[in-house]
Amino acid sequence: MVTERIANRKKESTHAIKTGLPPGRMVYVGKESSAQVRITVIDYNGEKFAEKEIDNVQECFAFKDTDTISWINIDGVHHTNIVERIGEGFNIHPLFMEDIVNTQQRPKVEEGKGYTFIVFKMLDYNIKKKSVEVEQLSLIVGNNYVLSFQENIGDIFDSVRNRLRNPDSRIRRYGTDYLAYALMDKVIDNYFIIMEKLGERVEEIEDDAMSRQDTRFIHDISRLRRELILLRKTIWPLREVINTLLRGEVKEIKSESLLFFRDLYDHTVQVIDTIESYRDTLASVLDVNFSVQSFRMNDVMKVLTIISTIFIPLTFIVGVYGMNFDNLPELHWKYGYLLIMFIMASIAAGMIYYFRKKKWM
Repeated sequence: MVTERIANRKKESTHAIKTGLPPGRMVYVGKESSAQVRITVIDYNGEKFAEKEIDNVQECFAFKDTDTISWINIDGVHHTNIVERIGEGFNIHPLFMEDIVNTQQRPKVEEGKGYTFIVFKMLDYNIKKKSVEVEQLSLIVGNNYVLSFQENIGDIFDSVRNRLRNPDSRIRRYGTDYLAYALMDKVIDNYFIIMEKLGERVEEIEDDAMSRQDTRFIHDISRLRRELILLRKTIWPLREVINTLLRGEVKEIKSESLLFFRDLYDHTVQVIDTIESYRDTLASVLDVNFSVQSFRMNDVMKVLTIISTIFIPLTFIVGVYGMNFDNLPELHWKYGYLLIMFIMASIAAGMIYYFRKKKWM
């Protein structure tokens, strides 16, 4: 199989990059990276445990048919030649390997020959940028092994590794289906942390809805709404993935593990409900903000209208006495100017009194 690496192109979609290529051809679609691929292996059962990092891909194949359970984690899918060799060694279908290196793949679950392929998204919150970052995680669950493919080095699975190191933990007594559940459960638990961070931002925006009228505030709302839409597109298909696993049609998922996956389904639905709630809240905040802006604009227009209305008769009087005629009444009268000013002041005061009486101001 010919492999190649194509960096993420901002002006080209995934379909544009792969147009014309034969099915199963491995083309990396994602952020450009120069990091090395790291492969770690945890091999265990109820009594044995071994953990190591390997440099040669060939060493992974020894764990394919052992009587222990092996979790082989590959950090970095941008080197497609390494990913391809692993796929060939474990007899993974080329179409699944193609999905692994396409980091824009929609979450899904597929059955292969002797294994189950699961792909979904991990989330991380960048505190400095105040934004959510998405990373793809692909799992291949076999009878005695789990392959996990991540985009970058570093993940959220340290707690899972610590549980594996504990000989009394439940995960050491169960099979690969429970290991897959544990990894998915950690990812979904991290969703709640992301939701808390986004919830804080939603509360801040909600508190500022009445006081901030600048365009930056609208920009903050739009940015957060885009992130929520991205999360919904990311997490919503995961519910379908877990629901497929719950049907009992996937051979690698044992009946005793279905209860755990049902718990995953409930958590996923809860996250989706939270996202929808935040979206509704932002829509309400935006409506409130626009209403406040309209109300303030109406106040300004009302004041300007009242001022303009008061000056209409005054402008008329000034215009009449500004005409260049010799025989204007009171033109050469000593108190003519004072009289006109008094009349204009009286008209203005009378109009203000009338407006106040009508509660227009």
